[in-house]
Amino acid sequence: MQDLIENLQHHRAQQGAVRQPALPVEEVLKLVLATLDDGKAQNVTVLDVRGKTGITDYMVIATGTSERHVKSLADHVEEKAKHQGVPPIGSEGQDASEWVLVDLGDVIVHIMKQQARELYQLEKLWGTDYDAATTG
Repeated sequence: MQDLIENLQHHRAQQGAVRQPALPVEEVLKLVLATLDDGKAQNVTVLDVRGKTGITDYMVIATGTSERHVKSLADHVEEKAKHQGVPPIGSEGQDASEWVLVDLGDVIVHIMKQQARELYQLEKLWGTDYDAATTG
């Protein structure tokens, strides 16, 4: 997990990631949630991490049913965000597709296979109970 955060910080530094978003963070969040819903993501969770980290305001965690589904969901999130003027700062994990992270600045999207989600327990890591945070 620490490697993932370090990669994210490094990627943002390289990209000059301090940018004015094209959409308010709430609209980016709605866009992400609608895209994941359209793609049939499972167990979509929104974590409000403002005050817990300086790297983002929200983390969205979703489960894909297979590596292909995880990759497809991530691709669609990136596509829709770009179309709305919010190009991703970066993404990680596209090769293995067990866990793909899409960094949209104020919203970071984690799309994982169920096994990876159970193993890493991001909700627990960020101080939110997995069952209480799940939206669908």
